[in-house]
Amino acid sequence: MKKYLLFAIGIIFSLQVLAQTGLKIGGQAPAFTAQDNSGKTVDLKSLLKSHKAVVLFFYRGQWCPYCNKQIKELQDSLQLLTAKGAYVIGVTPETGENINETIDKTHASFSIIQDKGYKIMKAYDVNYTVNDAMFAKLKSFGIDLEKNNGNTDHVLPVPATYVIDRSGKIIFVHFDKDYTKRASVSSVLNALN
Repeated sequence: MKKYLLFAIGIIFSLQVLAQTGLKIGGQAPAFTAQDNSGKTVDLKSLLKSHKAVVLFFYRGQWCPYCNKQIKELQDSLQLLTAKGAYVIGVTPETGENINETIDKTHASFSIIQDKGYKIMKAYDVNYTVNDAMFAKLKSFGIDLEKNNGNTDHVLPVPATYVIDRSGKIIFVHFDKDYTKRASVSSVLNALN
């Protein structure tokens, strides 16, 4: 029953994000500077000077089992990714407290950024606003976006993944409005070859 419920929610979420297209392979990645969960300044341009690539992914929150699975897989393969010269960054609308919950659940040791004001999500065209009916449905399942994100905007990202090369060019994109479908670690590793 729970599986069918998640599937139904997935269809409704997919219908809400029809306008979002994300960025495309070959495009220039928008630069950004933000503080990560450990207080470190994360600057895309600086990272690309010291790393072969950046793996940038967007996730909805610690309440999302698909997000946690993806983050766990990235963490489990982090040595493989860093061996190829990649720096991994997660971006979420969640508060720092909820980012800490994500870290507790997944043991993530890479940078995670709370995207206050959705500047990064907007730059990568992954942001959308959950409508009132979906917000109420999520709340009925114990998922309170206002509490999790620390605001009343109801904004979430399409869970997209980008690989950005040293020149700032996007060399890999996984953008699927079906939040259950995520970039595999093997596809990210292939992009880093």
